[in-house]
Amino acid sequence: MNAYDVIIIGSGPGGYVTAIRASQLGLKTAIVEKESLGGVCLNWGCIPTKALLKSAQVFEYLKHAGDYGLSVKEYDKDFDAVVNRSRDVAAGMSKGVQFLASRKLKLMF
Repeated sequence: MNAYDVIIIGSGPGGYVTAIRASQLGLKTAIVEKESLGGVCLNWGCIPTKALLKSAQVFEYLKHAGDYGLSVKEYDKDFDAVVNRSRDVAAGMSKGVQFLASRKLKLMF
């Protein structure tokens, strides 16, 4: 049977940061995660939502480009592309967490 110094339940922002730091301190560390590494925040909540909000902000800027001394003749929205960008941002961050965690941690799903 494997013995661990620290077992982290949940791999959200608090969990994966704690696990990586514990590992850096020389503790044998494991993360237990029900879904995807990074938890709800990184995969479905905070990060994808912030990416969606950024797209909305950029669109709003385009609508008021004249206020900034700029001329934009045409602009439009593509909701599929906006959602895909949001998912890509989350996926990229998740891959970064997976890379960091895979270096020193035992992951249990």
